[in-house]
Amino acid sequence: MRTRLVEVVVPVYNEQRALRDSIGRLHHYLTSTFPYGFRITIADNASTDNTWQLAGELAAELPHVRAVHLDDRGRGRALRRVWSGSDADVVSYMDVDLSTDLDAFLPLVAPLLSGHSDLAIGTRLARAARVVRGPKREFVSRSYNLLLRSIMGARFSDAQCGFKAVRTEIAQALLPAVEDEQWFFDTELLLLAERHGLRIHEVPVDWVDDPDSRVDIVQTALDDLRGLARVARRTVSGAARLPVPARVRQAELPRDMARQLPRFAVVGVISTLAYLLLFSLLRQVTPVLVANAIALLSTAVANTAANRRFTFGVTGSQGAVRHQVEGLIAFLVGLALTSGGLALLPDGVSHGVELFAVIVANALATLVRFLLLRGWVFHPNRRTSR
Repeated sequence: MRTRLVEVVVPVYNEQRALRDSIGRLHHYLTSTFPYGFRITIADNASTDNTWQLAGELAAELPHVRAVHLDDRGRGRALRRVWSGSDADVVSYMDVDLSTDLDAFLPLVAPLLSGHSDLAIGTRLARAARVVRGPKREFVSRSYNLLLRSIMGARFSDAQCGFKAVRTEIAQALLPAVEDEQWFFDTELLLLAERHGLRIHEVPVDWVDDPDSRVDIVQTALDDLRGLARVARRTVSGAARLPVPARVRQAELPRDMARQLPRFAVVGVISTLAYLLLFSLLRQVTPVLVANAIALLSTAVANTAANRRFTFGVTGSQGAVRHQVEGLIAFLVGLALTSGGLALLPDGVSHGVELFAVIVANALATLVRFLLLRGWVFHPNRRTSR
């Protein structure tokens, strides 16, 4: 009988320093512990060092290892190339630095081999995960995944962990609809799968950040945001031709939200314009983080008062002070998001880049603010007067 086969793709670009060690460790682990057949495919993304030569040597030395060369860069491009032609039962990939503990690999692929799930992802954001990484990467990862859940309605927790697997027939059915060839490839594949009602299994992982990582955090974040905008446009326009589950078609907005959302949006637009104007003026005479804090605090007070009256219909002075104090918690969320976004920017960037960073962070803070105001500050059960 033919044994079940799992293909593990390791995309690489200029990894001559780490390649031999990582592939050797992965091969030894799978040979000694993995109960299914496996194939390791080194996918070289147009490396300019000796990576391709080393990949060929490893393929010749180690059984179940092969090497594939691409003339163009792109992690998504490499995965598309290998997965599209694979004859394995399950296709997967992991980063060459092996930041994820390999003990999570069998729990990752087992639900796919059994037919229980269609895709599987490692997650660093589950309570049971153990993660060691710097504050910048932690902030970017959590902000990005919060954006996915809030704007795109994603239910998976970690789109960016480089540790994923898919049933091969599912991957080959979805790949023609995935446009991205770079880092957003993972996210687009997951969003597409979820919109089709496919089951995504999540495995909490132990993950240690690679200090030698050469990923450009800011550029990758910008590319991901552009990818999100593209997927959102396709979904709204119907160009993606994705089936919408009946439970979504029949869903209705919670009570009063249809009235509150447009009013909150109007107040938010006015507040954002006032914030950007004040931030730009203060930026000329104060450090960027000080300008951001003063501009946010000034507009937060006015924003809470306007939403109190026009969005949530609370009148009278009773409870106004409490509402402002609680509204300041939403201000602190916005301050953390915008300050974090500004802190991630490299030194010497233009004022335009600073404005773009605070606009993106403000968009995320606005969503959190609406949820806090609706579900806590101005919740009907807590109002003292109308």
